[in-house]
Amino acid sequence: MNQNTDEKILIEAGLSEEQSAIYSALLDKGPMKAGPISSWAGLKRGLVYKVLDQLENMGLVNKKGGEGTVAVFSPSHPNRLAEIMEQKEKSFALAKETIMFSLGNLSSKFNLLSGKPNVQFFEGREGISKVIKDSYTSKTEILTYNDSEAMHKYYPDINKENVLARKNAHIKKRLISVDTPFVREITKNDDPEITERRVLSNVSNFITTMQIYDDKITYITLEPNRAIGIIIEDKAIYAMQKIIFENMWQMAKPLK
Repeated sequence: MNQNTDEKILIEAGLSEEQSAIYSALLDKGPMKAGPISSWAGLKRGLVYKVLDQLENMGLVNKKGGEGTVAVFSPSHPNRLAEIMEQKEKSFALAKETIMFSLGNLSSKFNLLSGKPNVQFFEGREGISKVIKDSYTSKTEILTYNDSEAMHKYYPDINKENVLARKNAHIKKRLISVDTPFVREITKNDDPEITERRVLSNVSNFITTMQIYDDKITYITLEPNRAIGIIIEDKAIYAMQKIIFENMWQMAKPLK
């Protein structure tokens, strides 16, 4: 198919060769029936009808007549092309965001097939949020070492969202915290249906929150100027950390 300059521009705008040929023909010759369009565009009539339907759905072609009368097709204003391109850009941006959000899970599957641990590294407040949100779909109980005071101080909104997400998904969590007046106070508000907490005495505050679930270990550094999150997925590492947690759990003291 020989292409003129207009058709090449239309192709660069995102139309197929056939769509470009038909839309260009309508712009050059004005409203036409499918037969003349087939001749001008150099396409078989069956394909012309198919492409005209596509262009009509895109808002680039208007159809008059049909069902007893011969349909006539006319081109829409070329400004519609700019609108289509804007819509595609928005769709692409959304698709990119979805892919970026899913890369961790896709990488996880790839690494598990190859027998390698899957490690993801995140920085900043947004990174901390992503690490925490990873647990929102946990299929297992979440086991946690947590500096609750630091989480409430530096990430109160994220912490509140986390509790609500677990409650909505009925995800249970067991926490081991350092025994402090603050922890004793907030423990009174723990929902016993989804949260069980024990404390350790005579230890310093945890400077990292650690979560154990779904063959994963996550770490969140709680230092205000060093927001770092890590997700490690490996069955062996998960199993080891779970054993350690269960032993620590027996040593820890219930507050309720």
